[in-house]
Amino acid sequence: MRIFLDTADIDEIREAARWGILSGITTNPTLMMKSGGKSHEAVIREIAEIVDGPISAETISLDTEGMLVEARRFAKWHPNVVVKVPSTPNGWAAVKRLKEEGIRTNVTLCFSANQALFAALAGAYIISPFVGRLDDISEDGMQVVRDTVEIYRKHNLPTLVLAASIRHPLHIIDAAKAGADIATVPFKVLELAAKHPLTDKGIDNFLKDWQKFTEETGGRQA
Repeated sequence: MRIFLDTADIDEIREAARWGILSGITTNPTLMMKSGGKSHEAVIREIAEIVDGPISAETISLDTEGMLVEARRFAKWHPNVVVKVPSTPNGWAAVKRLKEEGIRTNVTLCFSANQALFAALAGAYIISPFVGRLDDISEDGMQVVRDTVEIYRKHNLPTLVLAASIRHPLHIIDAAKAGADIATVPFKVLELAAKHPLTDKGIDNFLKDWQKFTEETGGRQA
């Protein structure tokens, strides 16, 4: 399973990329609003200089023709741009047209396996089931990921399953176990998942022991 970062914050992207685990980026209008006043295009182009992988840029139009106009514009910014459209009939219609034009799509705001199936049949490159938002209304968000993975594999559908709306480190583990191809993770959750108190304690103990060793040996290492 690949890890994407769900952010438009360049500092967060640079840090996660430094770790060597980052394969792509997802953005949305809410995240773009926090990007410090830069244009949509400027942010996407800056991200593309850091991350060599899919970068999702989201449309805001609700009609198919509007989505197509935005998608064609976004696709000119960089070859790695993947256009996000909503999981609606208008969105699926846009996906079909865009696939014919060679533009990859990420169908977002997916909340059911039916929606995931329809997106794949239309030709989506990525489907994004929203795990956390389903959990918020007392539904099992991860079950949609499991169902989608099962359907795609049984019917040889090539659409990638991206677990979105990840709220905590266990969601990352569950997404990997469910067979998701990608999990897109907020930076704060990524930081939490990267840390463990026993790792910190072990490092501290090793350093203390090494300090004691060097004091006893007078710094000799050979």
